[in-house]
Amino acid sequence: MLYIKDLYIDPGTGGMLFTILFGLFGVVVFAFRSLAMKMKFRTSTSKASAVNKNKIPIAIFTDHKRYWNVFEPFLNEFEKRKQKVVYLTCSPDDPAMEKTYEYVKCEFIGEGNKAFSKLNLLNASVVISTTPSLDVFQWKRSRNVDCYIHIPHMANDITLYRMFGLDHYDAIIVSGEYQERQIRQLEEARDLPAKEIALCGIPYMDEMKKRFDDSDAVPAHERTVLLAPSWGESGLLSRFGEQLIDKLLSTGYKIIIRPHPQSFSSEKEMIDRLMSKYNDDTKVTWNRDNDNFNVLMESDILISDFSGVIFDFSLVFDKPVIYTNAKFDINPYDASWIDEPLWTFSILPELGIELTDENVGDIKNLIDRCIEDSSFKEGRDKAREQTWAHIGEGAKRCVDFVMKEYNEVVAKKAKEEASRPSKKSGKNNKKQRKNGKK
Repeated sequence: MLYIKDLYIDPGTGGMLFTILFGLFGVVVFAFRSLAMKMKFRTSTSKASAVNKNKIPIAIFTDHKRYWNVFEPFLNEFEKRKQKVVYLTCSPDDPAMEKTYEYVKCEFIGEGNKAFSKLNLLNASVVISTTPSLDVFQWKRSRNVDCYIHIPHMANDITLYRMFGLDHYDAIIVSGEYQERQIRQLEEARDLPAKEIALCGIPYMDEMKKRFDDSDAVPAHERTVLLAPSWGESGLLSRFGEQLIDKLLSTGYKIIIRPHPQSFSSEKEMIDRLMSKYNDDTKVTWNRDNDNFNVLMESDILISDFSGVIFDFSLVFDKPVIYTNAKFDINPYDASWIDEPLWTFSILPELGIELTDENVGDIKNLIDRCIEDSSFKEGRDKAREQTWAHIGEGAKRCVDFVMKEYNEVVAKKAKEEASRPSKKSGKNNKKQRKNGKK
């Protein structure tokens, strides 16, 4: 029996009242849940619509202006195709800022963490970059970017990045078949999903070769030696330093020293010391041009280590090199996961002569031998075949691949949008359910 104040209600009626009350409570709860779901759906749909509306079709990111030579052929090809692209740079004085494109927008996004904070929230269909370590350090994958494409900035091993440098890219553009083999080995060793790989060539070297072919022959001049090392403990200046520069000065040849741009920050003390000691510009020229074309053009021989400039010099300008055994520690690099020898170091003996502690004192004889020995030309031909596919077609093939990836993203998004129930269809379904109840 149920008593409400002095009112007596028989057990049957009380049970019925409880049933009605619980039923009404359930209806109210269901109504609120349904309303919340609708609001959430409308909010997410609204956000998705806003994201899609403001989405950049194709974005290019560069962390330094020194990679302008890599991206200029891309941008020119996109401009020719009237394809909208946004070029994002960390250098306020990037040469891109001086270009007058119609379809390419160039934007300075700040330096360091300021730039990465913007990239981490970027809204774009496709992003292209030379910068490794995506989703490893500060630069994270944005949830609003559909496809990340990496393009190397040197014509050598794709595994010479710090460990996990390319793991989180969706696609990679390569210039030689050995690079694809290296990527597949990394994927297998780390149980990674297979990336899209496109063998397209090297657009910036194509442009450099075109400039070289169109240039007048270099006038007769004194023999010119270019010293252009990489940076770090294994670099040429760290290893030989003043000993090598003194020996070069004793040759009587014109000497040009072009340190790696990173050396001016990471090895500032050493560079400042050397530039202060060797400051007679009648004997030594220090070169810091952003564009290295002219200095490579006027030099007769290059002395370097594992810097990618070796391949620019030997393959484009068809000139010999003197290189060092860098005693390169591969442990911090992706190369440590690969079973085969690094292509970069295995091809060097066919491009020139190795500089060692024993023969550095005989540098003049090494220079003369290297320039006059015609056998190194065969090595340069071999290297071109292995690491520079589709010579002269790089930009076109790269942009073809990017557009293929972009079109696939757009098609996938359109399919997802078509499968999502619209507001109108939702109303129709509700009306049909009501009619069914009647």
